Amino acid sequence: MTYAPPPTPPPRPGRLPWSRRTPLGRDIALGIVLFLVEAAVFLWVGFGYGMEVWAAQGRRARIEAAQLAQLAWTQHFLIALIVIAGLALLSRAPWTVVSQVLAAGVVAALLLLAQHEYDRAHPGPAPKPDPAYTPCYSGSGRCH
Repeated sequence: MTYAPPPTPPPRPGRLPWSRRTPLGRDIALGIVLFLVEAAVFLWVGFGYGMEVWAAQGRRARIEAAQLAQLAWTQHFLIALIVIAGLALLSRAPWTVVSQVLAAGVVAALLLLAQHEYDRAHPGPAPKPDPAYTPCYSGSGRCH
């Protein structure tokens, strides 16, 4: 006597798209295509902001405005990557989720480095000394 598994019922009409897993071929193809398109968009926009800095010809206000605009765009791009990863997770496409999480990790690291570089180039003002502070000059006799 051989064992035959019970037949699987046909999918119900009106099922939600995320109720079954995305086929592996589509999943991998979509993950690769999305990753490449996002990389191309990120590089193209970064090139555009780089050209804006180059066109500023040393004008600090325009250079800083372009740098801040690039930081803001990168933050929005990171949010879009996370949303796309969430949608891929919802549609049960694991390889697309992996590619989007990798892309979001790379963009987050680049954003962190760019913000750190901007913060180091623009330190906050030095704190004001206490009104009772007396500077210590050599030979003044007021050093403690």
